[in-house]
Amino acid sequence: GQRIGHFEFHGDHALLCVRINNIAVAVGKEAKLYLFQAQEWLKLQESSHGYSCSEKLSKAQLTMTMNQTEHNLTVSQIPSPQTWHVFYADKYTCQDDKENSQVEDIPFEMVLLNPDAEGNPFDHFSAGESGLHEFFFLLVLVYFVIACIYAQSLWQAIKKGGPMHMILKVLTTALLLQAGSALANYIHFSSYSRDGIGVPFMGSLAEFFDIASQIQMLYLLLSLCMGWTIVRMKKSQSRPLQWDSTPASTGIAVFIVMTQSILLLWEQFEDTSHHSYHSHHNLAGILLIILRICLALSLGCGLYQIITVERSTLKREFYITFAKGCILWFLCHPVLACISVIFSDYQRDKVITIGVILCQSVSMVILYRLFLSHSLYWEVSSLSSVTLPLTISSGHKSRPHF
Repeated sequence: GQRIGHFEFHGDHALLCVRINNIAVAVGKEAKLYLFQAQEWLKLQESSHGYSCSEKLSKAQLTMTMNQTEHNLTVSQIPSPQTWHVFYADKYTCQDDKENSQVEDIPFEMVLLNPDAEGNPFDHFSAGESGLHEFFFLLVLVYFVIACIYAQSLWQAIKKGGPMHMILKVLTTALLLQAGSALANYIHFSSYSRDGIGVPFMGSLAEFFDIASQIQMLYLLLSLCMGWTIVRMKKSQSRPLQWDSTPASTGIAVFIVMTQSILLLWEQFEDTSHHSYHSHHNLAGILLIILRICLALSLGCGLYQIITVERSTLKREFYITFAKGCILWFLCHPVLACISVIFSDYQRDKVITIGVILCQSVSMVILYRLFLSHSLYWEVSSLSSVTLPLTISSGHKSRPHF
């Protein structure tokens, strides 16, 4: 048969509703919908018995005959959320005679509903998506409150210029992209909760904003860390933080950024569902995990070498705090992808999505506090405007301004 969808049903009164436009053709073709539990369908696929087409269809847990203009099928007594696959088949499906099967198609509308808080089947969200609408609403609300409180002071800090100017601009751009992704997701899920369709463009826009934010932060952290680690091999220990914009360091940073960008786009095209973080069941997702682990290890080792030889307590605290922000940003996704294995299938994407957003938000807070700490930066930079990376490119070669 033709697989036309899947859905995680839960509760005692889940509903499958089908509306058929041309009932005469459906009756003539003896059209039916077959519902298989995911685990049972997997067993059938992996079975060594070699079931025929009709034998597989006969083992469906639920069957709906499409002989009415509107038909409702209640899926009840589900002890825990389960994924169900919906297949369409008719009397021609299991036949090799292709000429008889080339008859008029059957246009129909299928609506899958879960019970809401009151037990009525009005919830368009599957078990794997439940709670995301509320999460993105709270996230947008938090972004709005934070913007009202800190936007003016942050804008003033950026307008002042100085050695932190470029870093704050990149951080703020990444934060705005994340906020835009959260807002687009909220709009999509709000519409989806009403009609079960949503706004696919907003879902795609949320994914685009998230990818752009990941690229911004990756380039920022690579520029900072690679400036420190590469230059430390060449320069004296008295100037361990000087940024060296050599072709080698710039080329490595650009190559890694381009690699992650390609893998992110590849993963999004492989998985068409509208969420920014995936459970990594495909090759692109696995390569992304490996890349992030390698980045975290290499940057962590470089910063650890600097920390071990640093005598100044303030500088060590600066490096340690920066290392925490870097490692949390890079490792949160791989770690959560591994932790999600212990959860049920329908919970994994949700755990990764919520966990990564929260962890990366904490990482950005750590970096903001670090680079907005004027007194600490004053001690670490030793009154030099070129001690932190990205300052040369921003044109601030005079003493820092606070």
